[in-house]
Amino acid sequence: MKVFIAFVKKEFLHIFRDYRTLLILLGMPVVQILLFGFALSVEINNINLAVVAPKRTETIRQITDKIAASNYFTLVGVYPDSQQPRELMQREKVDVILGFSSDFDPTVQPQTDAQIQITANASNPNMAVQETMYVQSILADYFASQHPNRSAPAITPEVHYLYNPGMQSAFNFVPGIMGLLMIIICTMMTSVSIVREKETGTMEELLVSPVRPINIILAKMVPYFTLSCANLVTILIIARFVLGVPITGSLVSIFGVSLIYIILSLALGLLISNLVKTQVAAMLISGMTLMLPVIILSGMIFPLESAPVFFQWVSCIIPARWYIAAMRKLMIEGLSWHYVIRETLILSGMALLLINIALLKFKNRLQ
Repeated sequence: MKVFIAFVKKEFLHIFRDYRTLLILLGMPVVQILLFGFALSVEINNINLAVVAPKRTETIRQITDKIAASNYFTLVGVYPDSQQPRELMQREKVDVILGFSSDFDPTVQPQTDAQIQITANASNPNMAVQETMYVQSILADYFASQHPNRSAPAITPEVHYLYNPGMQSAFNFVPGIMGLLMIIICTMMTSVSIVREKETGTMEELLVSPVRPINIILAKMVPYFTLSCANLVTILIIARFVLGVPITGSLVSIFGVSLIYIILSLALGLLISNLVKTQVAAMLISGMTLMLPVIILSGMIFPLESAPVFFQWVSCIIPARWYIAAMRKLMIEGLSWHYVIRETLILSGMALLLINIALLKFKNRLQ
């Protein structure tokens, strides 16, 4: 019995001495319950809505006030025409446009023309459907409140879905899957490759060779960069010709942003390889640890607007968030490159920061 207790004590000491294992055992459940409890929500909040009203009548003002008072919507503004709201929608400042015709009058029956139009960005079809349903519900509730003793006028809004009129889910998931696969595969390949050299003892042999350490690291990254580019081409071909996802934007812009994202992912793998000593630890961090934040906090599946403000700020450090947003603009919405300047600059800054930190950690290790 004493021998058994001694072995149990030894295992406890092993766990407590390895802070990484202890962090995974005790920290991951806390992180997961917080993410799933707060950030994971299919309910959409803080929907940015713009109103187009050539004539601001009292009825339109009351409808606008009712929408602004809703917890689901954030009123961006009221505009005389749809030009500025469309530009704001392209820049992701507006999610839904509620438009009224110049002759809008709910008391006139029957309605011959569409006096109310709802336009939603359907690059994410699930969100677009819910957003239009919320608007229709508020409109129906308003008209019913104006006619408590008789039936409300039958006004059916005309709904338009931009960028994805067929409401195909692949249009939404393909950019998200691209962001997930590229960062997981690139990070895992780089981190495991370098850690393998550590485990076999060949890294020390390479370091004492005449080749400079920076050249050794770059030489290891170049093959994986080439393979990642091949993966990118394969994904785009499958998305276009098998899944039917339109690539309406510039291929040069798509490849340019993707190459920056690949370099960022490889640099992240390089950093992980400097922090761990075994291939198992590298795979756990680059695979399992990265996968959950990317899926939940990148906007890949769940809307970030529904998450608490804290998790929205945390999502800013997730590279996939910016890459997925850029790919949706370029591939699905067909916007030009200057609409993704912000995402490109953020990804470039992250890549430079990770490369510098990884090289600094590598030099410190040598010393």
